[in-house]
Parts: sequence; structure tokens; C-alpha cells
Amino acid sequence: MHQMHALVFIMMLPCWGILFCIPIVYASLPGLNSITSISTLDTSNSPSSTNTRTLWDIIWGCTATLFACTWTAIHPNIPGIRDGKFIVACRRLFIMIVALIAPELMITWATRQFFSARSAAKDVKGWTVTHGFFVWMGGFMLYVNGKPRATLTLDELLQFVREGSVDMPVIIEAEIKDRSKGDGLSKGIAIFQLVWFVLQLAARHVQNLPMTLLEIDTLAVAALTCVPYILWWKKPKDVGRPYAVHWKAAASPPRNLTYDNTDLPSSSGDWFFYLVYPLISIMGFKSVRSPRAVRSHRVPSLGGYGKYHGEITLLVGCVSGMLFGGIHCLAWNFLFHRHGEQILWHVASLAVACAPLVIYLTFCYWSWFNDVNDCNAYFMVFAVSISAVVYVAVRVTLIALMIQSLRSLPRGVYSTVTWIKFVPHL
Repeated sequence: MHQMHALVFIMMLPCWGILFCIPIVYASLPGLNSITSISTLDTSNSPSSTNTRTLWDIIWGCTATLFACTWTAIHPNIPGIRDGKFIVACRRLFIMIVALIAPELMITWATRQFFSARSAAKDVKGWTVTHGFFVWMGGFMLYVNGKPRATLTLDELLQFVREGSVDMPVIIEAEIKDRSKGDGLSKGIAIFQLVWFVLQLAARHVQNLPMTLLEIDTLAVAALTCVPYILWWKKPKDVGRPYAVHWKAAASPPRNLTYDNTDLPSSSGDWFFYLVYPLISIMGFKSVRSPRAVRSHRVPSLGGYGKYHGEITLLVGCVSGMLFGGIHCLAWNFLFHRHGEQILWHVASLAVACAPLVIYLTFCYWSWFNDVNDCNAYFMVFAVSISAVVYVAVRVTLIALMIQSLRSLPRGVYSTVTWIKFVPHL
């Protein structure tokens, strides 16, 4: 037992060793200490040249790109039948904030749902991936004596159909898409905004024009948001009501359904589980049923998936997280106001890239040794919790440094791209 734990710590130590050693070694290079001289920074946000942009132009461009990518990419599950518009909007706003802070979690959630929807399309004859998404997002509501009872899972629906308790829902893909609020125009606008933003950053790089940390972070979030956008391409968007499945009067009503019961403990002393269950759900470990979801007759807001391809899902999420940190490393030589801020950015960027690797190696340890007991379970929770706490801390650090950097930006940031230079023979 202790040998297994030691093995995990051995795998974790190189990651954290590289994390803390590389910034220190890199910062000690002779040419780096003078790179952040205040004299090279320009604190003016109102340049005199006409071929320029202002600070508000930069903030507006990044904000529009982030909103277009995250708001349109989110495909929420079907809300409860008694949920008002305000509750639905707040729930979607929360998911949007999660996408802005940790877009790799959105990728993990979308990957889980995609595999679940594809499996449902294979199991049910005549169904498409759209049908699979619809059933896992809470698309079929069981009615008993004309009253809503609970949302049906795929297994429950098929079981009741085989027993003759309900009729198989007859709903074609076009009818499901008709319930969806998404359209080609909104998707096209989001894609155009993203392409235009990336094209501007690429042009600035070609013309040796500096970029802000805000633009680097926007690039990282927008790039990763494209992944769930693709995975959810066939998922209906903003469906307001589920499809009614009526229980036949001749059959005895079901006693216990999946979404009748909550997964959270009823004891008030187990407050820790109430804090971490959204993270458990969106990371794809388990679709945790909260008391609010049970009362509202809906699937969990961050759930709606089955146990399909868990290892691949975890790998996709961890690779996405490492890519997210790697994109922030593009600002390694950014001209910070102080040298200490540059060191913090180096450490935080590497930590964001290394934390998902630690989580993946920890779960590899779990699956390889397949020794599940209370001691191992607590060790797993401890290792993942530490990595998650470190990730949140360094992500907040990146956001703080990003905002603070706007007070004094490098010269050339306000210069715009000269597009005519890309036209040949001019």
C-alpha cells in the first residue's frame, strides 16, 4: 500500500519540480532581468497616430470574442418544468463563468455527453446522435395520471417500453431540432468573430506588434471553447420543455426512478459534498443528482451523461488543460511592469499546464492497480483536491496579472495591423 502511494508521489514530484525550477532558472538569465524596464512601457491609452487603437478597443474586442464563443457554445440541459426564466438565465450564466475560468472542464463535460449520445444512437434503432443528446439532457418526462413524475434515463425508457408500460416515443430528428433555439446565424456570427480575432493576432505576430495578456487569455479560452462547440453540434440548444411520455393506466406505477433520489447526503455536517459536487459532475466523474434537480424534475445542470469511455474523456480534459496553460506560456517574454510579476506569470502558466497532468497520473494509478479501498479513496481525493486548489489559485493569479498589466502596456500595443502589407506588389 505504502509502495503504491510512494509511486504516485514519485510521478508527481518531477512535474512540480519542473514547475518551480524552470521559472527561476529562466529568470536568472542575464538578458531577462532588464527586459521589464519601465522605460520600455507606454502608459498612454490615447496614441496620437491615426493608425492606432485605444485600450477600450482592446477590451471590447476581447469581451465580444469571449461572449460570442462561450455564450453560443453552451448547450444547457433541459430545465425543470417549474423553473422560471430568471433561474434558467442564472444557471446558464454560472456555466458561462465556468467556461471562462476553466474551459477544459466544459470540454470534459461535452465529451462525456457526446460519447453517451453516440452510444444511445447505436443502441436504439432509428435514433440519431440528436436523439441521444435529447434523452441524456432530460428530453423525456414520465407522466403518471397526468402529472409529471420524473425524467427518464435511457435504460428506464427502454425497460418500460419492453414491459409495455409506456409507448416508444415517436419523435423524428427534425422535430427535435425544431424545439432547439440554436440557428445557423448565431453560430455563424460566433465563428466569424473567433476567426477575425485569431486572424488579427496572427497578423500582429507577423508584423512584430506586441499583444496584451488579455488577448492571450482570450485566445486560450476561445480556442478551447471550439472543442465543446464541435462536440455539441448535434445537441439541441435551449430546449424549454421535455417530451411527455405517459404511463399506461393498466400498469402499476414505478416505485423508484433514477431521478427520484438525490446522491447528496441529507446530513447538514456533510457540507463539503455540497461544495464539490458541481466540480465532480462537470469533470465527468459522476452525474451527481442534487436535491434541487430532484424537486425540479430535471437532470443535473452539469450532468446528463452515462458511464462511457471515462478514460478517454479524462485524457481529453487533461490534454485540454495542458494546452490551456501552454497558450498562456506564449506571453513568456511579455514586458511586465515589475520583474516579480513576470515570475508569477511563468509559475502560474506552468502550474495550469502541470495540474491536469498530475490529476491524470493520479487516476492512472487508480486504474492500473485497481485497489479500491477507503485509504486509497481518501488519498485520491486528497491528491486531486490539492491539484484543484493549486489550479484555482494560479488561475486567479493569471487573471489578476492580466488585469493589472492593462495599467502599463508595451509600446506598439496600440498600433493596429497594416493590412495593405499583406497585399502583394503594393
